[in-house]
Amino acid sequence: MASSVLSLASATPSASLSFHGIHKGKSNLGGINKEKTNTFIKAKSFGRTSMVVASIVSRFEGITMAPPDPILGVSEAFKADNHELKLNLGVGAYRTEELQPYVLDVVKKADKLLLEKGENREYLPIEGLAAFNKVTAELLFGADNPVIKQQRVATVQGLSGTGSLRLAAALIERYFRGAKVLISSPTWGNHKNIFNDARVPWSEYRYYDPKTVGLDFEGMIADIKAAPKGSFILLHGCAHNPTGIDPTPEQWEIIADVIQEKNHVPFFDIAYQGFASGSLDADAASVRMFVARGMEVIAAQSYSKNLGLYAERIGAINVVCSSPEAAARVKSQLKRIARPMYSNPPVHGARIVADIVGDSTLFNEWNAEMEMMAGRIKNVRHKLFDSLSSKDKSGKDWSFVLKQIGMFSFTGLNKAQCDNMTNKWHVYMTKDGRISLAGLSLAKCEYLADAIIDSYHNVS
Repeated sequence: MASSVLSLASATPSASLSFHGIHKGKSNLGGINKEKTNTFIKAKSFGRTSMVVASIVSRFEGITMAPPDPILGVSEAFKADNHELKLNLGVGAYRTEELQPYVLDVVKKADKLLLEKGENREYLPIEGLAAFNKVTAELLFGADNPVIKQQRVATVQGLSGTGSLRLAAALIERYFRGAKVLISSPTWGNHKNIFNDARVPWSEYRYYDPKTVGLDFEGMIADIKAAPKGSFILLHGCAHNPTGIDPTPEQWEIIADVIQEKNHVPFFDIAYQGFASGSLDADAASVRMFVARGMEVIAAQSYSKNLGLYAERIGAINVVCSSPEAAARVKSQLKRIARPMYSNPPVHGARIVADIVGDSTLFNEWNAEMEMMAGRIKNVRHKLFDSLSSKDKSGKDWSFVLKQIGMFSFTGLNKAQCDNMTNKWHVYMTKDGRISLAGLSLAKCEYLADAIIDSYHNVS
């Protein structure tokens, strides 16, 4: 960068020396070449005023440009496209049939009630809002679950799902040094970033079978069995992201058998409770089954999708322990990790969740809205399947679209085919072939089917 300095002739000699001393003092900061930083371009005198221009290389010169986020970058590209038929199926955010953002009516009501209460904006404790922590644990494990009644769950409010996962990753790095986390292949794009940032080693277990566009269950079990004893197995509690492929209840039992046999720790990411099937209890069944076996479990929660609280960054990390004493110790260390990381969490979203879950009328309204949102996505899924099946005369089996669950569908398209989707059809999606059905309307299903069929058959 260029730096210009205006020096008045009336300035004292010491002031002039001070400038040159400061300039020379900066010349070798950060290992920057001294010759480059001390190079004066020109000095001109205008009456009693002289202008000195110096060229200085930034001490941040060695920092390279980061690549765009593979998911959020899709939205940026979509906004720059002016085509009338463009579709943004990249980011996992719910849209109405008119493809507009949706604020739940029950959230609007809770917001209004909070405004009427005139709540203050004081700092929350490090662990978050007590009322939120209570209802979020009960929502996940069941209010009558023995682990709740026996106070064996350490719950700390986190910065949505991402922040909650990051707290757990830091806990693993600090107290289970060298332990490995196993993540599914593929998985949500940010999982690897989180564990890399926390310096937690990870490897992958097989999950997706491209031949069937389904679950590679045998590969999954084999890889979990082969993992070092005491590994942390990251599992998607429901609506696997990005594939939308979930194990059956019977398969979940076998997964639990192997994890228990190997003394692994089940680590759940719960981003879609109630939003996948429309039922809070059905979507929590996998987690509750592991807990019912007496296993110690880690579970991260998010309220971005099921309550549409994307920008509120509201979630929680839960650690189910074998005793209340262990839970108290774990909670104290989670708080210790959170304090220098972000000090304490935001209050507004926590109050919304606590008020909705804690009030029977609002809770029932929320359930109805979740069923409506989940139902709209199911309708879109069926319409897309019907459109693909009727338009594609090749005999290809598209039934995997119906077998998947939640807001995403894994199309099986490769990168070149995904590029064709975007470049030719103006359909924006991640390059792994994932599409967000929450960003699709019934009216656009036939257009999307044409794009998928063309990309699948005509692009190698």
